[in-house]
Amino acid sequence: MRHLKTFLATAALIASAFSGTASAQQKVRVGANPVSASLPLYYGIEKGFFKAEGLDLEMTQIIGPPANLAALIAGQIDVSSNLTTIDAANGNLKKPGAAIFIAINSQNKQYKMEQFVIRKGLQAKSLADLKGKRIASAPGPGNVIMAKAVLKKAGLNEGDYTLDQLDLPQHVNALTAGTFDAAYTLEPAATILAATGGGTTLEAGLIATYVLGDDKANGWAAGTAMAGDFIKTKPEAAKKFAAAWEKSIAAVEANMDDARKSLAKSIAMSPEVAATVPMVKFVMAKDLTPANVTEFQKFIDFVSDAGILSAKVDVNTMLQKY
Repeated sequence: MRHLKTFLATAALIASAFSGTASAQQKVRVGANPVSASLPLYYGIEKGFFKAEGLDLEMTQIIGPPANLAALIAGQIDVSSNLTTIDAANGNLKKPGAAIFIAINSQNKQYKMEQFVIRKGLQAKSLADLKGKRIASAPGPGNVIMAKAVLKKAGLNEGDYTLDQLDLPQHVNALTAGTFDAAYTLEPAATILAATGGGTTLEAGLIATYVLGDDKANGWAAGTAMAGDFIKTKPEAAKKFAAAWEKSIAAVEANMDDARKSLAKSIAMSPEVAATVPMVKFVMAKDLTPANVTEFQKFIDFVSDAGILSAKVDVNTMLQKY
């Protein structure tokens, strides 16, 4: 009888342990925007950081900021791996807490993301040379607004060029085929275009240079955003996801060459091209300095002053510090 009791007690402990493990696995629905800035997601999954936090990620590839924002607002995803801050600000004005950033990315001439590229054979040495040209833009209000703002700073008004939104995966083929002369594109499209010989970068670090007035400034134009409802209803899962994301950022920075291999596995490109893709600087919201927040506010104020946002937005309301 003593042995039976011992066996039953042991069995109960084992069952309890497995039950605890199962209950600890919390599902998090993630919209994976296939750009280079989603690298912490891809590398973090590969390294098991999310699993170690007891998270079961349900991933859906969602291309472009508008689709990611819509999915957050509709409650179809809990997290967007990469969302533009302009789209998030606009969404939060319509629905407070629609998109809250746990991490945000710096973009400039060193940490390349947004850039104007031109097709092979086009004679252009500056943005002013794009007058009269057919230009494609990464989709979404945030990208279109920036493309037009940068061109205006370069002396080109609407009407001096044609600009149409085009999904990022189509940029390389569209320029190679000559359908467009240039594009306001994001990484890794620019690197893939250059590697295939279809075109080259005309200028990078556009937001820092033309909006903030300093090509070394931090253009806080995109980041990793959670739905406010997710943060409120599943605070533990949100905190664990943020912890895993922080580990991913640290791992990417410490092992950049190895981390880039994840891009080739997750986005259509060769390992050779993936090895040369430039990266933004990933920063957790809690690690932003007062000067960083000031830069972020200046960027969002530029957008609201241009009449793109219906009201001023305090960027502190867009940050969740874990």
